Amino acid sequence: MSIRTEKVASLLQRELSAIFEKELPRSGPLVTVTEVKITADLGIARVYVSIIGSEAQSAELMEFLYTETKALRKILSSKIRNQFRRIPELEFYEDRLFEQANRIEELLKSVRRGPAEEQL
Repeated sequence: MSIRTEKVASLLQRELSAIFEKELPRSGPLVTVTEVKITADLGIARVYVSIIGSEAQSAELMEFLYTETKALRKILSSKIRNQFRRIPELEFYEDRLFEQANRIEELLKSVRRGPAEEQL
């Protein structure tokens, strides 16, 4: 990634995090923008979000992000339009690294305990 795309990705990550903090309901799941990958032509931004909540809440939130992509892009545009001529298209993906890390940690704990302790 070039320095420019890294700077743009960092800016988008910060701004989208702020938008999510203000726009999403407080009673819902915890949402974190973990990474933004942007194409070399700055046309598409792939936004990876980590969602801490139930499976139903995660699915509901991802559906919300897919349906409200244009509205979120418009809000983003109002915040950073002075810095870009063209705001990239947004694509949202769920980042499950946190869940996978927890699963691996649980497996490692069960291996350390050994089979005799698990039966108790």
